[in-house]
Amino acid sequence: MAQHKIILDCDPGIDDAVAILLALASPEEIELVGITTVSGNVSLERTSYNARRICTLAGREDIPVYAGCTRPMLEAECIHTTVHGNDGLGNVKLPQPAFSLEPQHAVDFIIHTLHAEPGQITLCPIGPMTNIALAIIKDPTIVPKIKRLVFMGGAAFCPGNVSPTAEFNIYVDPWAAHVVLSAGIPQVMFGLDVTLQAKINAPYLDALEQVNPLLKTATAMLRNYGVSDPCLHDPCVIAWLIDPSLFTGIAGKISVSYQDDQHRGQTLVAVKPRHLDDDSTNIDVMTEVDNPRLLEMLAERLSRL
Repeated sequence: MAQHKIILDCDPGIDDAVAILLALASPEEIELVGITTVSGNVSLERTSYNARRICTLAGREDIPVYAGCTRPMLEAECIHTTVHGNDGLGNVKLPQPAFSLEPQHAVDFIIHTLHAEPGQITLCPIGPMTNIALAIIKDPTIVPKIKRLVFMGGAAFCPGNVSPTAEFNIYVDPWAAHVVLSAGIPQVMFGLDVTLQAKINAPYLDALEQVNPLLKTATAMLRNYGVSDPCLHDPCVIAWLIDPSLFTGIAGKISVSYQDDQHRGQTLVAVKPRHLDDDSTNIDVMTEVDNPRLLEMLAERLSRL
């Protein structure tokens, strides 16, 4: 039996794709109950398509994929990025999806699953948090049934990557991030503070692509991604679930700027006692990673696929 049952809420995206593959390669630690998709790196139609392409690449057509929200909570249009190529996966040739999307909306799947297995499901958002926020708004009774929230997003103690103060996932839908991160869920944050340390390099990719055909394809995606961003942001979430000793962090209290346009999406984390008004913390912020060990583990796990 796997140590963690997870819902992976994502917007594939190349690093999302690697996170999916890492989860699929680690059945002893992770049971991937389902993948929910959201508009983020690319449109919802494309993220839903990409998630199924990655599962098909891994021969895992049994993983259900649920499409979610097409836009942020309070804006008609979603912000996208060009970092991942026009198609979101580096324009690399991948198989067509061998299975269809599930008919249920991602928000309803999240609600249903948490009620069906209270206290058993870890939510892993590695894109904008719109789906999870709307699930909480639609049915607040799910909050105490969430085992843990482990997410990629934010920048607690470093500059942002989409603005001077904000990281992309939080910036796209800061209202959703505020709803989720203030809900009282046990949570672990993988922001730019730590993910910018999780770097790949050319010699590593040279060795990885020799392992098997699947990794040759994955490496081609990572090479395109690494031109502008050589960091394994989203896979850090899955890596922590597999081996928490790869990371170290600090407890703090988080808030999200969602009303100030100038600081939209900024994640403020108080860690000093004088800044904690009630001496309580609500988040563990990861700040360091043993990158050589992370890369070694990633290569070993992906070679199993």
